[in-house]
Amino acid sequence: MAGRNFLFVPGPTNVPDRVLRAMHRAMEDHRSSDFPALAAPVLENLKKIFKTKSGHAVVFPSSGTGAWEASLSNTLSPGNKVLASRFGMFSHLWIDMAQRLGLQVEVIDAEWGEGAPIERYREALVADRSHAFKAVLFTHNETATGVTSDVAAIRRVLNDAGHPALLMVDGVSSIGSIDFRMDEWGVDLAITGSQKGLMLPAGLGIVCASQKALALSESAKLPRAFFDFGDMLKANTTGYFPYTPSLPLLYGLRESIDMLMEEGLENVFARHHRLAQGTRLAIQAWQLELCARSPQWYSNTVSAIMVPPGFNGAEVIDVAYRRYNLSLGAGLARMAGRLFRIGHLGDVNELMLMGAIAGAEMAMRDVGIKVTPGSGVAAAGEYWRSTAAPLARRELPPRAPDSQPAPSPGAKGKATAGAGR
Repeated sequence: MAGRNFLFVPGPTNVPDRVLRAMHRAMEDHRSSDFPALAAPVLENLKKIFKTKSGHAVVFPSSGTGAWEASLSNTLSPGNKVLASRFGMFSHLWIDMAQRLGLQVEVIDAEWGEGAPIERYREALVADRSHAFKAVLFTHNETATGVTSDVAAIRRVLNDAGHPALLMVDGVSSIGSIDFRMDEWGVDLAITGSQKGLMLPAGLGIVCASQKALALSESAKLPRAFFDFGDMLKANTTGYFPYTPSLPLLYGLRESIDMLMEEGLENVFARHHRLAQGTRLAIQAWQLELCARSPQWYSNTVSAIMVPPGFNGAEVIDVAYRRYNLSLGAGLARMAGRLFRIGHLGDVNELMLMGAIAGAEMAMRDVGIKVTPGSGVAAAGEYWRSTAAPLARRELPPRAPDSQPAPSPGAKGKATAGAGR
């Protein structure tokens, strides 16, 4: 199919050309004396993305799932109790991992489409007078349902209860796109992956660990080898890794951090909010609903759009892909077939996202969903146009007169001969 694929799943995201160029490198010796000049600044500058001064970033050649496992296995011991809420596919999978690692998980189930139930966390933590819970698992942005939860609120709950449990936050689809403040919010382990807001291919699982979490890694008894913080920290101190890192991804990560810093994190967050709001207005114009049940939970990185009863979201996705070369996110687990998702995170601007909205609109009409042609595109476009930053005045060449004097008879042939040359 001619043209480029329109990639609007909520990860992997579009990789900027600038990052692709940075990654296009010949292989190098990762034990050479030059290597620390690449690795050490990347590890240090990652702290700016997490907004931490005291935390330590650890980069594993894995995915965000590997970073989940590293966080659990480096700080906890078999049989430890942890508290977690389940309100989407990814919060569920983290709970499943904890259970399979031999941890006792007290699960707070909430409706899919709602955020993390803060008050129910409070009840459980206040009741835990013996401090049996050693960690709280908290999903910042539930990608499956397009829901963002309040990390600052769960920290307040822990503080109010005087509870010493570690706060572990899954920020895979939020960090680098939605405001995240590790130090201010007292997060002990913050987790992300390379393929979302960091605008890279999948392949890096990244954990930023507080000093409290790092201290616990010395006494934690869950088995680990590949994901051992100790091995990583020892090697990272000298600018190296304990085993072979992905050199292209490290070069790409250096470039993506530079791009985020050049734009400014607050500007990055504002851009994501504005793009998400335009998408939400398009959905409203289609007279469809988000999976997220309240504006307080709307995600700025992904919109999960419910299809009307009697329709299958998977058919919308399939038609969009095969007919229009547009990749949309699927409904997962209990939301399978009930929705499709538009990812609006990473290296995205208004016109790119306009293509996703237009393609989704056409695919919905193709499968029989009665949306008004152009309604979503118009709603998003008018919002983005009306909220665009003012342009500085620029001097342009003067406009040619509306009419030109007729050429003299002698010049006619010459003028005609030169026309279009």
